[in-house]
Amino acid sequence: MTTVNNTAASDVLSQYRFKNDAANPSQELGKNEFMELMIAQLKNQNPLEPQDNGDFIAQLAQFSSLEEMQNLSGSVNDVVGEFRSTQALQASAMVGRSVLVPSQVGVLGASGELKGVVGVPASTSNLRISVVNQAGERIRQLDVGAAQAGQVAFNWDGKNSAGEAMAPGTYAIVAEGSYPQGTEQLGTLMSANVDSVSLGGKGNVTLNLAGMGSIALSDVQQIN
Repeated sequence: MTTVNNTAASDVLSQYRFKNDAANPSQELGKNEFMELMIAQLKNQNPLEPQDNGDFIAQLAQFSSLEEMQNLSGSVNDVVGEFRSTQALQASAMVGRSVLVPSQVGVLGASGELKGVVGVPASTSNLRISVVNQAGERIRQLDVGAAQAGQVAFNWDGKNSAGEAMAPGTYAIVAEGSYPQGTEQLGTLMSANVDSVSLGGKGNVTLNLAGMGSIALSDVQQIN
């Protein structure tokens, strides 16, 4: 039976735990500490009953496995960091451009028009789009008529039903389709300008849209 003096190894482990009590609550044993334990065991083994070669090889294999896992973890972190940097760079290039995002609110800009897309799940006999002001009043209705399933683009010229130009600002957009079972409200994608980009603590990228607040980069459906 192999006899090993574990006093030195215990000292190494105790020192490691002491050093990591405040700095690292998890107290995980790294490859450097693992190697120190191995060396301490070899130095303090019983010379009359040295450690078996098989045990030593097994410990080396464990050390090699630990090192490979740590290297792999470092490589993964590097890839994630590069991906986030690339994502942030791509997002910053969107500043000043127009994007299509899921929303029921549109922004009428100085250009005097508002663009969007209606998602039609199934063919409808009558697609109509209502523009509602902040007072809850419907100021204009766009009658598209029959529409096939898919995405149907629309463009509001910024005028009410009397032909008067409306002031720039936010307006609610309500799209409805007529079906045999009744009228169904449909989802809309609205065009908005990207004012700036924000980076979260975990690498999350958020787009700040003019007049529409913030939205995740992943929610962008189209870049114009």
